[in-house]
Amino acid sequence: MICLVLGGLGLVSVCFITDPHYLLVSMIGVGVAWASILSVPFAMLAGSLPPHKMGYYMGVFNFFIVIPQIVAALLGFLVKSFFGDGPIYAVMLGGGSMILAGIMCLRVTDVDDYMGIKPGELYIHASWHD
Repeated sequence: MICLVLGGLGLVSVCFITDPHYLLVSMIGVGVAWASILSVPFAMLAGSLPPHKMGYYMGVFNFFIVIPQIVAALLGFLVKSFFGDGPIYAVMLGGGSMILAGIMCLRVTDVDDYMGIKPGELYIHASWHD
């Protein structure tokens, strides 16, 4: 949550910073968010998957990351339609969305961390009852 909020604040602050040297501080926030975006979702998912199907489910999960990126790249012309000559507003919208995503992370429970279960242990015990 904290990483996403830092990234969102970094993106939103780009609109308000007048000295280019201070943009480095904004980009530090974006970098912190980027690092967590690349790792935390996979770490959370790994704890709730059966070990023998981990690769399959991680691949399917990756589709849900890549497909929206492809769609966004193909529909990038819509940014010009909505924001005209002010692409900074698209950056601010991204920052606001990142802050909202950070707040929404408060609703996510990482099951294995919450219950003190080691990765794969939940499915090992479940397989005894099959």
